[in-house]
This record gives sequence, structure tokens and C-alpha cells, in this order.
Amino acid sequence: MKILTHGFGASHGILAVYVENRPNLVKYKNINYVMPLQPGEIDYINQECGNGWRKLFNVYSKFIAELQHPDHHFTNGAHTAQTWQQYRDSTLLQAASQEALLFSPPDLAQNNYQWHIIAGRTYAKQLLKDHDLTHSIVWLDEEFAIDNVNKIIVCPYFDYRQLSNIKITKLVTLIKTNLN
Repeated sequence: MKILTHGFGASHGILAVYVENRPNLVKYKNINYVMPLQPGEIDYINQECGNGWRKLFNVYSKFIAELQHPDHHFTNGAHTAQTWQQYRDSTLLQAASQEALLFSPPDLAQNNYQWHIIAGRTYAKQLLKDHDLTHSIVWLDEEFAIDNVNKIIVCPYFDYRQLSNIKITKLVTLIKTNLN
């Protein structure tokens, strides 16, 4: 069964983060493809949809900033941003990025992303069961799981309380220690 991949960011890249819900705006209600965001669009979503989306975009940017390494730039342009805030405002989920925020299940057959990060344990368990992705997943604890074969990671939702700075570091470590 072919999955219609849809969300924000790059249609091919290094990583895709999967979340259950999309912003509750008419503009995004029926998107059926991966749409790069325009400059200022994250701010627009934050203003229109509230604090939850602001937290998600901030945590995503902090994650990308920590993921950077002098020898391996996980996203295009991340090395030019001086802070995670600058990256969020100038590059995150835009056409030049290497990341996506998807509102659809992972489609591993398309091989569009090197890493698939499912944000939220409850959502992840449902996705893994519904799409038969449980065969290689190993739960490391109550919040994190990894499938090294398909490069799927389950982590807490991208929110300050759920994916704290310490947990962002754990997520980054999982990726960096499993680079091939």
C-alpha cells in the first residue's frame, strides 16, 4: 500500500519527524504532498495556532542545532546559522533544508529520508502496529525505541516538558552512534 507522504519541509533529506496532527488552519487542511515552508511561515503558524506549535518548532530547531557536527552537516545551511533560533527562522522546514515534519506514516519503501523519528510514544505504538513496523524495533526504555535496520527512532513528543534538553541529547546520541 502506497502512503501519500504529506507535511512540511524537504521531500527528500536526512530526517523526517512524524507527528499525529497538523496545524488547524484551512491552508494546511488538505495538503497532500511535502510542502516547503516559506520564510516567516513558522511565525505565522505560531501566531495562528498557539503555544504548542511554537514549542514543537523550537524543540525541532534545538534538536537540529545539537545534531550538527563539524564533519557532518545533517541539514543544508545549518552551519551558517549562529543559533537554533536563527536556524528556525531562516531554514527549518524550508526548501533548502534536509528535514521534514510529516503528518503521514513513514513510507520506508520510498527511501526519501535517512532517519525517521516518530514523536510521541502513544502515536508511535499505533503507527508501528498499523503499518507493521514492529519487527525490528527495540524499546530502550519507556520513551525511546530504535530500529537500526530501518533507521526509525521513537522519542517523546517535541515539547519542552516531554523532550527536554537532556532527552534531546539522548536522541542526538542515538542518531550519531548509529550513523552508517
